[in-house]
Amino acid sequence: MKSIVLTLLLISVLSIATSQVSLQNQIQKFTNDAVDNKLIVGATIAVSKGDSTWHAAAGNIKSDSHYFIASVTKIYVTAIVLKLEQEGKLSLNDPIKNYLDASIMKDLLIFEGVDYSAQITIKHLLSQTSGIPDYFEDKGESNKSLLDELTAGKDQTWTAEQSIAMSKKMKPRFSPGDKDYAHYSDTNFQLLDLILEKITGKKIDVLMSELLFQPLGLKETWLYADPLDKRPIDLNFKKEPLLIPNAMTCFNGDGGIVSTATETMTFLKAFMSGYFFQEAKLKEMAVWKKVMFPLEYGVGIMRFKLPKSMTGGKDYPELIGHSGLSGAFSYYCPEKDLFMTGTVNQIHKPGLSYRLMIKVMDLF
Repeated sequence: MKSIVLTLLLISVLSIATSQVSLQNQIQKFTNDAVDNKLIVGATIAVSKGDSTWHAAAGNIKSDSHYFIASVTKIYVTAIVLKLEQEGKLSLNDPIKNYLDASIMKDLLIFEGVDYSAQITIKHLLSQTSGIPDYFEDKGESNKSLLDELTAGKDQTWTAEQSIAMSKKMKPRFSPGDKDYAHYSDTNFQLLDLILEKITGKKIDVLMSELLFQPLGLKETWLYADPLDKRPIDLNFKKEPLLIPNAMTCFNGDGGIVSTATETMTFLKAFMSGYFFQEAKLKEMAVWKKVMFPLEYGVGIMRFKLPKSMTGGKDYPELIGHSGLSGAFSYYCPEKDLFMTGTVNQIHKPGLSYRLMIKVMDLF
């Protein structure tokens, strides 16, 4: 009888081991396939479920490569805001005028001739429902966006105050919280940087280090601040590297973190497990508004769920987290208890990252 039990245990262990190897091979294959050497010249992904984690990389990116996580940075800022709220240092319903200089607040949001600046709250900024224009992708007086200029090779710098001044010259979409949809605006998070500095007396890079990176032991994660720092892999736009180191030092809380797939995973797990704030808060954050099809925005987090009309009738589960214009992603699938982080490192079509995630998700 003992020999039968031992044999069954051995078969079970071997089956699990074989399954793990098979999953690793499949994830690596999908990552290899993502690299077409046309738009995607490098990709990496970390996948975690239960006690198991898989890593894959292809092209010019390795599993331990440092890359710009772009707007995935926003959930790091969200973690700081919610942590400070839990400590009683702010409320999401606080008007932002309580924390910002008069020069910043002046004409911040004038919609259809009415000044709504004083009505904007911290929650409006976090949830992309302030109505404030996006200094980065919205078009200004030149009919070109800052993104257009950067992808044309015009590297440049700006301050938070200058980004906000840029947005004031653009047309707002709506008054604060007035619509059942959101308008994605990096200006919201430039404003949050200033608010957090006012509340704590510390710059956003120091706050990230003290409240996020150090407690989690993230030694390969930092806010990019030195244009001579060559550690991150170059961004790509279409078929060419996009060399904009000066600009990358200016995104700060709206998109300036450098990390690895492994350390982004560590942060994502902490975020989703209530490490920084009570886990129950996640339910309050899940008030979804359409922002960029098929993405929806909650309070500081994104939701990705494909409609059945796009999947041949298949019902794919939702992914909660954030993605970035660089093709970086950091998502949790509650239904499968699955975490996925990484990048395809392509600004021209960052949505290609979702193809990789969907393929990997189908394995579980």
